[in-house]
Amino acid sequence: MPGSDDAPDHWFEGLADHLGSAYLRYSFTKGTEQEVGFLVEALGLEPGMRVLDVGCGPGRHAHALGRRGIAVHGVDISERFVEIARQAAPPGVTFACVDARDLGFDAEFDAAISLCQGAFGLQGGPATTTDGTGDAPVLAGIARALRPGGRVAVSAFSSYFQVANLVEGTTFDADTGVAHERTVIKDEQGVDAETDLWTTCFTPRELRLLARSVGLEPEHVWAVEPGRYARRPPDVDHAEHLLVARRPG
Repeated sequence: MPGSDDAPDHWFEGLADHLGSAYLRYSFTKGTEQEVGFLVEALGLEPGMRVLDVGCGPGRHAHALGRRGIAVHGVDISERFVEIARQAAPPGVTFACVDARDLGFDAEFDAAISLCQGAFGLQGGPATTTDGTGDAPVLAGIARALRPGGRVAVSAFSSYFQVANLVEGTTFDADTGVAHERTVIKDEQGVDAETDLWTTCFTPRELRLLARSVGLEPEHVWAVEPGRYARRPPDVDHAEHLLVARRPG
């Protein structure tokens, strides 16, 4: 659990603590309803099902699913984000402060999501493990959390798009696939803070291989962007991939 030591357990915690609810001002958070509508269809979600939201942030996807009668348990490493997510949560929607690298669930959920680099894709930079497992423990924990036959949707930054659209102030490590950006973020009062972002980028092939390595069956990889999820084949023109995979059984 985060917060027990002076130093944070993950570099993202300090960033989230500073942002707070200001996170929801960013344009990439404005397409929640479209994304959730797409995922309900793609994952076969129905009222009464139970969904795990890994790296839930302030809870926007969990809240939208809850309003559709779907039970959601959201987990995030940031205590500040969990605190915000609990505010005005719909009935059946719960949240807990949990490290996505150490999920303890066992076949408890009908489906799972990990979107907008909420947990998956954030295991580079200072979070890099000495054994090189990267984001595999996050996806492995999600796989264990699913009931047999359950599906997961995971978004991930595209290596193709990152390389083709590298902007000033961002570097891309071709060996690790990690993009690093030095940027400024504002809190709820508009106070600036300089911060570093490390995001792991993937190719569709890498996502399929990683899914298979943790016991999931890849079903689709689509090219998506925030607020415009669709069944597009992978391409070099969209910033994100969306992996949909299934736990056998």
